Amino acid sequence: MANCKPASTPVEAAPKLSAKDGKPATDGTFYRSITGALQYLTLTRLDIAYGVNQNLVKRILRYLPGTIDTGITISATPSTTLKAYSDADWGGCPDTRPSTSGCCVFLGDSLVSWSSKRQTTVSRLSAKAEYRAVANAAAECCWLRNLLQELHVVVDKATVIYCDNVSAVYLTENPVHHCRTKHVELDIHFVREKVALGQFKVLHIPTQHQFADIMTKGLPTPLFTEFRDSLCIRPSHAPTAEGVSATYSPDVCWLA
Repeated sequence: MANCKPASTPVEAAPKLSAKDGKPATDGTFYRSITGALQYLTLTRLDIAYGVNQNLVKRILRYLPGTIDTGITISATPSTTLKAYSDADWGGCPDTRPSTSGCCVFLGDSLVSWSSKRQTTVSRLSAKAEYRAVANAAAECCWLRNLLQELHVVVDKATVIYCDNVSAVYLTENPVHHCRTKHVELDIHFVREKVALGQFKVLHIPTQHQFADIMTKGLPTPLFTEFRDSLCIRPSHAPTAEGVSATYSPDVCWLA
């Protein structure tokens, strides 16, 4: 596929593909080797994480050649503030209908953690799916706060989690309105405890500013590009002798 027509995004902004669509791969071993390599690439290329999660191999291979010099940029900053963006694509799988959770966590201005994965249970309401995503983001932020504490880095401000679902935000503050599902109830108590302790705040954010959307669904090219840039995925401007771009300075590190 080296000479194929490049794609502007790793996932089409169209109805999702079913596992029954298309033809089975003729060489299973070769296919698994490609998907394994793409999973490894998500360590520095979160922009393909959702596509890899959906096994959209050909589309991703069309997208990567046009962004071969792109990687994650980490900047030095005195800020120790953690903030997260949490989103869920309710019932996104067309076959079994589990939702997809997406999470992006910033330390200062640098993205330090992200995930895109299907939820283990099917949610009957969008608020449940969104709240599970918030709980996953809160768990990741708890781990990062503990890690920073072990590194003797003081995190003296509450971690803000941005969610674009009003009902999910309301559930973090109101102890009366809770869901009957046991799994969701556990998530509610977990997040509310952290909110009550002052360690977390869950705030609403408009969908057009919800960067975690890139981890849960296909987006139109302009919105995808805007979110990708906002998540510190940018091209390098310093080619090496081998022709591979790289950037390093005391304040900026570029990883690809």
